[in-house]
Amino acid sequence: MNCAIYARKSTDERVADEAKSVVRQVEHGTAFAIKKGWVVSPDHIYVDDGVSGVEFGDKRPGLMRLMNSLKRREFQFLVMSSEDRLGREQIQTAYALQKITDSETRVFFYLEGRERKLDTAMDKMMASLANFGSELEREKASQRTHDALAKKAASLYVVGCNVYGYDNKEIFGADGTRSHVIRVVNPTESAVVRRLFERYVAGEGGLTTLAKELNAQGVPPPRGHRRGWSPTCIRAILHRPLYRGMVVWNKTQSIYRDGTQTSRKRPQAEWMTFDAPDLRIIPEELSRRVDAKIKRTAAIFARTPDGRLFGHPSGADLRSQYLLSGLAKCGVCGGSLAVQKRGRHHGKNCYMCVYHHKRGPTVCSNDLRINQGILDSALLHALNAILDERMIAEAIQRALAEIRAGQTTFPDQRLAVERQLSLVEARLRHLVDAVATGKSTDAIFDELQKEEAAKKALIVQLGDLDRLTRVASLDVKRIGHDLKASTANVKGLLGSHMPQARQMLRKLIDGQVVCTPFNDARGKGYELAATGTYAGLLGEGLMVNDGGGGQG
Repeated sequence: MNCAIYARKSTDERVADEAKSVVRQVEHGTAFAIKKGWVVSPDHIYVDDGVSGVEFGDKRPGLMRLMNSLKRREFQFLVMSSEDRLGREQIQTAYALQKITDSETRVFFYLEGRERKLDTAMDKMMASLANFGSELEREKASQRTHDALAKKAASLYVVGCNVYGYDNKEIFGADGTRSHVIRVVNPTESAVVRRLFERYVAGEGGLTTLAKELNAQGVPPPRGHRRGWSPTCIRAILHRPLYRGMVVWNKTQSIYRDGTQTSRKRPQAEWMTFDAPDLRIIPEELSRRVDAKIKRTAAIFARTPDGRLFGHPSGADLRSQYLLSGLAKCGVCGGSLAVQKRGRHHGKNCYMCVYHHKRGPTVCSNDLRINQGILDSALLHALNAILDERMIAEAIQRALAEIRAGQTTFPDQRLAVERQLSLVEARLRHLVDAVATGKSTDAIFDELQKEEAAKKALIVQLGDLDRLTRVASLDVKRIGHDLKASTANVKGLLGSHMPQARQMLRKLIDGQVVCTPFNDARGKGYELAATGTYAGLLGEGLMVNDGGGGQG
């Protein structure tokens, strides 16, 4: 009889003894299996090292491999040290355990020397209680951790990551073990911070100018970021309370959603603020002047109710004003191409690389600025060439050949999807009956949502198969006629109103337009490259793909 082992360690500390935790679990689980007379194959040892028991899905690759292997029924027994190794979240853990037992795999815990069964209502209740205890212990451990971190924060110890301007210094106790970590001012980095504050309040440069200067001077950015200093980085420095001698903690809270860890902002009333005069880098007078300027600058622009700038165009606003904003990227650094607006006395608007403009030549060497109208015309000319009748007919023939080659599998695919849909609908009926009889719980409502989502996905699959079947029966002339009528309208829209032109561009182009600068015998300009599809022009029906490029 074959047996599988699952081991999990929730801590990610890289201590030698701790690193052996999952090894010990595997060793003890294997010994338990051998004592029972079972065979453990190395292929069926599943491990998740340094993963919380609340995490599920992609965060638990070992568990995912285990669950996937159940379908092949290559083992009859599963051994773990205890139930909380499977998980510490009630609903997710119960669901996983149910899947395992439904596959006729028997589950054993070697620490207790017993089997977990789900054959009777009492078995399920005991499993629920065990999962409840595991989750309750996890919550208590989280609270203990929070309380310990709060004490460290109040003592001005480091409870987060490195901060530019400071070095983290480990403090060791009498026994040689690390007691805590404190911050000490880094003379070199703190001088950069003070210079940024001074230049900003003196009006000697905005955020963009300061970022470009630091990059040009070769000043290492925070954490050695490969793209150098950015305006947003400098803005964060100007707003950081720590440079003003204040430690602010407890601004966020860790939570778990959909089997993974995330965070949310806490109300400002829950923030904890502590004075830290020894960590002050910015003098009080300079700090007040910078804060006042930040408030004056923020008051200049009106904001929408959700906090976005209203008086100053955002990236989303710009996308409706210029053809390629947000749709084109620099072929040198991968940054976006944006439009530099010119007044009536300064020439016409032009496209340029944002990284070069905002961060300087040390981040991106592409200094090419090109007239907006020229680049837009080059792209539109290339699209018009791709939309000619000959290229469309060729693309249709290739697409139909691929669809018809797979046409023989359509009936089997449809039958498989219909069977899955039937099972989902049956499970939905059982869940609805449970709610109707007053057995509604959070777990049942969660299952209802999952099954409804699965039903919708299966219905979409059936629709796709139906469309492919209909398309396979069409002829080239009919599809070509439809596309010809669509492209006549598209060509008009591409050359007229900007919002409609951008909408058509998004339908035609898959991804972004890569703009690579050149300066050779052809002259100076950009080469444009993009891939696209004709499918958007037909709405429902055909998926006809083709690529295109141009240069200007």
